[in-house]
This record gives sequence, structure tokens and C-alpha cells, in this order.
Amino acid sequence: MLAPAAEAPAHEVGRALAVPGRGLEGDRYAEGSGTFASGRPGSALTLVDADVLDELGAARGAPVDHRRNVVVRGADLNAMVGHAFAIGEVVCRGSRLCEPCAHLERLNAGGVLRPLVHRGGLRADIVAGGTLHVGDKVVARS
Repeated sequence: MLAPAAEAPAHEVGRALAVPGRGLEGDRYAEGSGTFASGRPGSALTLVDADVLDELGAARGAPVDHRRNVVVRGADLNAMVGHAFAIGEVVCRGSRLCEPCAHLERLNAGGVLRPLVHRGGLRADIVAGGTLHVGDKVVARS
């Protein structure tokens, strides 16, 4: 998912170019116009678990505006903090958990902050760029 500017609607894309040290081409953080400071470690890419979004969406009765770049299924994102992994051809390094914030809570009219604590996803750096595609698998690297 890409959003061209802070608070702009995020839209799904079938593929995105991942640029080391910047982020996803066309996204607010790669352009330096995100809500939070761009260029810091862990600001290039954000991931979230689809199962968490499904569970929270069902409980709320509405989808979650998660604002994460990549939605994955079947990967333990919390375990990737401090570790290298690949998404298709793109090599990343997990930086820290992507905890929910007051901004995300506002965008969803409440109800997401507590349920997403320690389940809000992962912030990562792009080590080796390339093109991400919908359906790419996440694979741990040593």
C-alpha cells in the first residue's frame, strides 16, 4: 500500500519498487512527506499481519485503516526484529515493532490502539532493493 503524502488515502498496488535507504517509490516516506520523520532507521518499510487485521476488522465490524506498506500472512513479524529477511527479491532488516499510535487511532475513529499493541506490525530497512509483488513470500535470512 502506498500513500503519496501524510494522511492521504493509502491505495493498493500490485507491485512497488523498494529503494534502499528510502522506501517504496511513490510512498510518503520515500518522498520525505510522511507523518513521522523519514530517513530514520526503520522508516523505509512497514509490514503487518493479515490475520491480525482480519481479527480486528471482524471485532470492529469494519476494516482497519492500518497505513502499513505490506500485508503478509504466515510470518512471525515480531520475531524479525533485528533480523534479515527477504520479501521476494527484496532484502530487508527488521528494525523495531510498528506499534499503533494516536494518529492511527484517530484515522480509525478509535478502537485500534489497545488491540494492536505488540501486534501492529514491523518497521524495517530495505538492504537490497528490487520490486515487491503481491504474493511474494517472506523468508528469514541468516
